[in-house]
Amino acid sequence: MRLDKFLKVSRLIKRRTVAKEVAEKGRIEVNGVVAKPGTNVKVGDELKIRFGQKTVIAKIEHLGENARKEVAAEMYSIVSEERNHDQA
Repeated sequence: MRLDKFLKVSRLIKRRTVAKEVAEKGRIEVNGVVAKPGTNVKVGDELKIRFGQKTVIAKIEHLGENARKEVAAEMYSIVSEERNHDQA
């Protein structure tokens, strides 16, 4: 599944266009490698997403073409979440 689609379906990022923009700016890594919006992701991959002042590391638990809001959070598990204090 494409990275931008996974981010939208899992609701890690609410809109696919936003997910695409974040990836194009180099703020998403898949298994330690900077990823593009079309990067293929699979179960077990680790995503590192930098949102402004916050960095989230999530592990993909399962994939699905679409998911209800209640099920979306089960598509990933949060490994760590931290604030970036070094940015002004």
